[in-house]
Amino acid sequence: MCTRNSMSFALVAGALAALLAIAPTAAQRKRAQAQAPSALQDGQHGFDFEFGRWNSHVKRLQRPLSGAGDWVEYRGTTTVSRLHEGRANAAELAVAGPAGRIDGVALRLYDPQSDRWSIHYANLRNGALTAPMVGGFKRGRGEFYGDDMLDGRPIRVRFVIHCPSRDRCLFEQAYSADAGKTWEMNWIGTDTRLPDAAG
Repeated sequence: MCTRNSMSFALVAGALAALLAIAPTAAQRKRAQAQAPSALQDGQHGFDFEFGRWNSHVKRLQRPLSGAGDWVEYRGTTTVSRLHEGRANAAELAVAGPAGRIDGVALRLYDPQSDRWSIHYANLRNGALTAPMVGGFKRGRGEFYGDDMLDGRPIRVRFVIHCPSRDRCLFEQAYSADAGKTWEMNWIGTDTRLPDAAG
């Protein structure tokens, strides 16, 4: 015969078992975190996901907007350092391949009034800064636009950052010769996070 206490215990035990059955395991939580890079935020913390060292694989179109489709590949590293409590950061790129080396630095600066970032890049081959690209992050995706010159003609530049996981990020650059009506991809970068040397 069931007493009131034994019935209450059975109800509580059943409810607890049901909750445990639907609660995610530690492994499931870890997989979800890896698939959804929550560190990718908007505003001043837009670039926080990138601090550290990365293995970099770059594909570059040799002659953009020329009709030629010759791509070259490079491998190396990217190191991103936080500056001024995250209101700025510097990315150092060092990659090499059959077509030679690319050593460059990107300075990213945050403007809190407009909630926008500007990206200033210099190839160390000549030390000259390119025209800045301005944009920001929305739901973890960064889009930046700017104006530049290519072979004496004005172009629009688009730079996109997207991270499918916390440890893998994609970078794409495209040029437009018709004020943004059509775009041609000319730079595809894939970064894979390197283990923290201090860890």
